[in-house]
Amino acid sequence: MAKKTKDNNLIAVNRRARHEYDIIETYEAGLVLTGPEVKSLRAGRVSLQEAFARIDGGEGWLYGMHIAPYEQAHHIEQNPTRVRKLLLHKQEIGRLAGKTQQRGLTLIPLKLYFKRGYAKVELGVARGRKLHDKRRVLAERDARREMERAVKSRL
Repeated sequence: MAKKTKDNNLIAVNRRARHEYDIIETYEAGLVLTGPEVKSLRAGRVSLQEAFARIDGGEGWLYGMHIAPYEQAHHIEQNPTRVRKLLLHKQEIGRLAGKTQQRGLTLIPLKLYFKRGYAKVELGVARGRKLHDKRRVLAERDARREMERAVKSRL
C-alpha cells in the first residue's frame, strides 16, 4: 500500500482490477460528493470492487462505487451506490471517450485517495484479461518470487 502522507491519504485500492485487467493508461479525476459521503470516506467505508466509469454526454460518471451511509447523518437519505460525477478536463474527457470507443477497452477505478483535502480517484484505461492470461501472470509472479528468494538465500 502507499505511504500515508499529509498530501496523499490512500482510502481504498481496487486490487482485483490489476488481476483481471491489463492497465494501459491512468488518469486522476476528482469526485463530486456530499458531506456524509466524505465522512464515510475518511472512515474508510468504501468499496471499489464492482465500480466502473463511463463518459456520457461529455461528462465522466462513476458507477457502482459503494460508500457506506454515515450513521450520524440521519437527516439526509443516502444512496450508497449512486452514480457520482467525475471532475475531468475537457481534453481528458475527449481522450477517454475516444479510448473507450475502442473494442475491449473500459475505464476502471484503481485507487481512491485524498489529495490536499480533495477526494480523487485514479482511473485506468484497461483491457480485460482472459483466464489463460491471468494464469500466465500468476506463474510469472511466482517464478519471480522464487528467483528473489534464491538470490536472497545465497547472499
